[in-house]
Amino acid sequence: MTSSLTVSTKLGLLLATFCSLLIIAPTAKTQQLQLPADTSITTDATVSINGETIPYTATAGTQPVWNSDGEVDASLFYVYYERSDVDDKSTRPLVISFNGGPGSASVWMHIGYTGPRFLRINDEGYPIQPYGVIENSESILDVADIVYVDPVNTGFSRILNEEAERSDFFGVNEDIAYLSDWINTFISRTERWESPKYLIGESYGTTRVAGLARSLQNRNWMFLNGVILVSPTGMGLEPPAMTPRSEILKLPYYAATAWYHDALDENLQQMSLEDLLAEVEEFTIETYLPAVALGSTLSDSRRGDVATRV
Repeated sequence: MTSSLTVSTKLGLLLATFCSLLIIAPTAKTQQLQLPADTSITTDATVSINGETIPYTATAGTQPVWNSDGEVDASLFYVYYERSDVDDKSTRPLVISFNGGPGSASVWMHIGYTGPRFLRINDEGYPIQPYGVIENSESILDVADIVYVDPVNTGFSRILNEEAERSDFFGVNEDIAYLSDWINTFISRTERWESPKYLIGESYGTTRVAGLARSLQNRNWMFLNGVILVSPTGMGLEPPAMTPRSEILKLPYYAATAWYHDALDENLQQMSLEDLLAEVEEFTIETYLPAVALGSTLSDSRRGDVATRV
């Protein structure tokens, strides 16, 4: 308990100290908050993941977005977790994380999914007492470093240049373009060009990271090792009208969910998730999809067999 309280206190102080850097300028009607364009604060902590104590540094900071004239147009807030007992970063993966919206900060990926700390909440998502954070024993920090990025107008990220065009930030392609350059700068500053690099996005974040994967390659010569999609959107790939294929290809997702909740028949439930998915994917492509494509010409016996297996 003492260790948990100590870490919770550190995280609280980290955020409080960062917030204190906000410059409060009184005006005639209200107070205007101006965020420093380029600053960071780093603390040390540990977390227990799969029974192993993982030491790490936590950096809360801002990094600018520059325009073509080299002027700061905006500043993005980020939180960067880096395992501190790894000397060789060339083989240490870096995961760049986004939530969706597109107006959401990267908060729930951070304190509700992959980060080293969770908020204390119940199964319905409501805070419970004593308020604070708890260790996330399933964080990915044991195997990868993580940076959570807040796009413009989410979290503490803001446009700072009053003459900056809002249209340079708010649009599908514009969002991808400035974030590509921001990531390029972050990778250079943290000296992570040699590291394996992954993007992870949730909801609209899947649209964002799909676009970033191509943009980083074409715009910044950054070739990724993988892209992870969490609760994917259609990403503009859905056909104009619903087709049987759209639903059929979701079968592996349904099977994986059922496996997690112990809802499958015993012969399937006892399989590993990897083996189960391999079998379901093969059935989906080789049997289920062709059967539906045959429509009314499918024999009754084959229709019954496919329906039973589904």
